Amino acid sequence: MEILSFWTIVQLVLALVAILIFISGNAIILVWMERKIAGYIQRRPGPVEVGPEGILQCVADAVKLLSKQILKPTHADSLLYWLGPILIFFAVPLIFMVIPFSPFFTAYEVDLGILLILAFSGINVLSVLVAGWSSNNKYSLYGAARSVSMSVSFEIPLLLAVLAIAFQTGTLNLSTIVAKQGGWPWQWNIFVQPLAFFIYFVCAMAETNRAPFDLGESESELTAGFHTEYSGMGFALFFLAEYANMVVVCCVATALFLGGWNGPFLDGFWWFLAKAYGLLIVMMWIRWTYPRMRFDMILNLNWKWLLPLGALNLLGTAFVLKLIETPCIKEFLEGWGIL
Repeated sequence: MEILSFWTIVQLVLALVAILIFISGNAIILVWMERKIAGYIQRRPGPVEVGPEGILQCVADAVKLLSKQILKPTHADSLLYWLGPILIFFAVPLIFMVIPFSPFFTAYEVDLGILLILAFSGINVLSVLVAGWSSNNKYSLYGAARSVSMSVSFEIPLLLAVLAIAFQTGTLNLSTIVAKQGGWPWQWNIFVQPLAFFIYFVCAMAETNRAPFDLGESESELTAGFHTEYSGMGFALFFLAEYANMVVVCCVATALFLGGWNGPFLDGFWWFLAKAYGLLIVMMWIRWTYPRMRFDMILNLNWKWLLPLGALNLLGTAFVLKLIETPCIKEFLEGWGIL
């Protein structure tokens, strides 16, 4: 069993502090971006009064949430009620630890990085269920049931999409996957696995409860869904975790499909962040463009389309990899410089 040295522990603690600062500051930037994008799409200015171009409006909202009184429903289960928002935020910093922002900026390098991310992401489902059930509110329970059933369903095609990349690269290490890609778009995995990227991105939006998959929070039907009874800091943790999870899925997509830190010139973390924020803008664009889907339509999309396509894509990947290993095909491809 490997024992971490003192300096390794210090580095991990410092990395964790840096990640928490990044998550908090990033949430403010993303909220401002979302409001501006929503305003542009809906032909209105968005926030403009508080600070330059309204950037300080998000800071004011954060202060408001921190200063609000925290209330608990009379008949709610106290332990589980407070455990819900803590659980949903607990896994996020741990997931950021294994994301390779650059060759020299990974908090903790681990060979099973993809497996760790998928394992800790499952805590979100548990936290939503705990929050909705413990609130003793029928709207919260309905929202939790919707969100859990949707998340459990979409995890399967998402896993199939990720496995296709793992099969292709022969590793579960995110840094190794990025290193095997080049700086130009035709050298990225999305060029080889466009269907896997599409499946992953759709499932990622569903896993983060983003519109048009936000049935767990649908305001028009369930007030605020699974976090209806939360106020103040409890609601702030759910809010912060949603935006942090958006960044996580976009960072993982950047590492798996978009070449990570590799760029046409001057490789570095700026390329990684540029690609991740590009995907975040697409997620916001989709939210303010498409209406919310019905629950049966969402599940049909998963079970009738994404799951079969993900399975076929994985089988096709395995078949092509096996075909490439045959001596005549391998010799031909090496002769043309493809391998």
